[in-house]
Amino acid sequence: MFKAKNLHFVMLLGSLISCMLFGCQPEPTDIAEDALHTPQAAPAQMETDTPAPLEPSVTPVEWAAQVNGEGISEVEYQAELARYRAAVGTDLATEEEEFVLQDMIDQLLLAQAAAEAGFVVDEAMLQSRIEQLDVGEQALQDWLETHDYSDERFRSALARSIAAAWIRDDIVTKVPKEAEQVHARQILLYNSEEADDVFNQLEAGADFETLAEQYDPLLKGDLGWFPRGYLTVPELDEVIFSLSPGEYSSIIETVLGFHIVQVIERESAHPLNPNTYRAVQSQALEQWLLDRRAQSDVVIYSP
Repeated sequence: MFKAKNLHFVMLLGSLISCMLFGCQPEPTDIAEDALHTPQAAPAQMETDTPAPLEPSVTPVEWAAQVNGEGISEVEYQAELARYRAAVGTDLATEEEEFVLQDMIDQLLLAQAAAEAGFVVDEAMLQSRIEQLDVGEQALQDWLETHDYSDERFRSALARSIAAAWIRDDIVTKVPKEAEQVHARQILLYNSEEADDVFNQLEAGADFETLAEQYDPLLKGDLGWFPRGYLTVPELDEVIFSLSPGEYSSIIETVLGFHIVQVIERESAHPLNPNTYRAVQSQALEQWLLDRRAQSDVVIYSP
């Protein structure tokens, strides 16, 4: 029962702060105890000098990155790496370690934007989110210890994840549910000679759909409706959106092969289907982050 409960907790916690344990305020710096020297008693006629107390020593914070002057500590970064390794069950390659840090930077950029917009995570909101984890205090403390999080850093990280999620949702919900779209089909071939032969048949009057069915009996080359920027091969976009319904393209070579594309229908404001809408939302968020980074001062020290 405990194992199931604990797994539920880890999954919930991961969904709340997965790849969001970033940019927390560093833990209070360690201050060494004052070193005082008390001199031995001296004869009354002799003056004694009492050494001044030594200044407290401060352990400097080692940064993994700084974003607009706000730091992501190396301790925080290493803790997130450990959490990510535990999630994927293997050691990370260098590029994956870099991905974790870049994701932490993105989350910090989002949280900073939320603060600029006036969004504040108060204590009641934070406590409510912690209670949603639905675990005992001891299970929470065990998780924090395992993942090298102090209570203060955990609460700070969770607060930032809430802020980042708020501005993320604000960005994606503003994406229109309609967009300029085309309904198209294609004939995809894998050598230039065959592509030339098919194109010549089209030029001689062959029916595009009939030829498309020969090379794709299941879908007949139908690509469905899609907006600009949706296709995984971006070089097709410019050509496709220059065509009118009924027109087909010349041969377009990409990493996938040789395409001949025909536009079936076109609308300036066609409803986005759910899958396409989610993809467009993702693109909007990605573009927001690119723009935000370009406007920000980001300094990376690790890895």
